[in-house]
Amino acid sequence: MSSLGPNLKAIVAAIALSVTSWLYSTSAVRAQVLDQVQAPEQGQVAPVNLSSLTEAELLDRLEASDPTDAMALDRELQALWSKSGSPAMDLLLRRGREAMERGDWQLAIEHLSALTDHAPEFAEGWSERARAFFHADLFGPAVADLEQALALNPNDYNAIFALGQVFEYFGDPIRAHAAYERAKAIHPHHEEVTKALDRLSVDVDGQSL
Repeated sequence: MSSLGPNLKAIVAAIALSVTSWLYSTSAVRAQVLDQVQAPEQGQVAPVNLSSLTEAELLDRLEASDPTDAMALDRELQALWSKSGSPAMDLLLRRGREAMERGDWQLAIEHLSALTDHAPEFAEGWSERARAFFHADLFGPAVADLEQALALNPNDYNAIFALGQVFEYFGDPIRAHAAYERAKAIHPHHEEVTKALDRLSVDVDGQSL
């Protein structure tokens, strides 16, 4: 990838100031998780229909989940966050993702730019375009899109993980570690986050986070 130039350093520094504030802020109190419903005839605990839960309830369950339950909760949250509310916008998201699967980053950026233009309040569009920008070595736009995605959805642990990757790539292990810890607090069983924290443990050992 290309080297980090002075202009990009200034961009990253500015983003770091704005993002670090919420990385350490106390999350708003979420709604209490619904108790599992007792089956009236056998007295057994009925399985919970995850699709019936709200985003806040899914996040609360994820925070307290075991690895097996975390996988199902993650799938439900990703499906929820991928719904723009518009079939046309969902199609643009799907086409952008398909282009990224093929490694066609420029086409992905085109589809996802159309998505962010027409649905600027849809966080997933910004998050996915950030991924396409990063792989296309367009780091400034990638950071700006991550900032926008997290402003719209501060609980998107994948976007927070991506922010950590950006900080790590730019040689800032302490901020990267802080971002990874924030992502892990939301999704304790995120494998890539866990690997990243293990990888950086030596770099940040003994340093103030």
